[in-house]
Amino acid sequence: MIEADLAFSKLSEEKGMKTAFMEFIDSNGVLQRPNTLPLKAGDAIDFISQANDTAVIMTWQPQGASIAESGELGYTFGVYQLQVKGTDSVSRGTYVSIWKKQSDGTWKFELNTGNEGIGE
Repeated sequence: MIEADLAFSKLSEEKGMKTAFMEFIDSNGVLQRPNTLPLKAGDAIDFISQANDTAVIMTWQPQGASIAESGELGYTFGVYQLQVKGTDSVSRGTYVSIWKKQSDGTWKFELNTGNEGIGE
């Protein structure tokens, strides 16, 4: 599961947030974003597909994880960084993703949420 989170971040860095989120969201996934109610399933996918990520690079690093005894669900948490391309402007925050193991053995997130703002 941590490998999935790291691959998710690497894809975001290489191909953009939109591509990464579309690849790793479960069809029933939920996004929690500031100033809005949780976005579920199709609404979450629509939100991602309309995102414009051309001006930013988002990466993250898991700091920990836990998996259910069943091996079907788990979570990762860590620190993310959002950089405006071509500038020194960087914001940081924390995140949590809840993951579900798919029938093919891969992991997709069921819920993704984050909080802006942490120190240098």
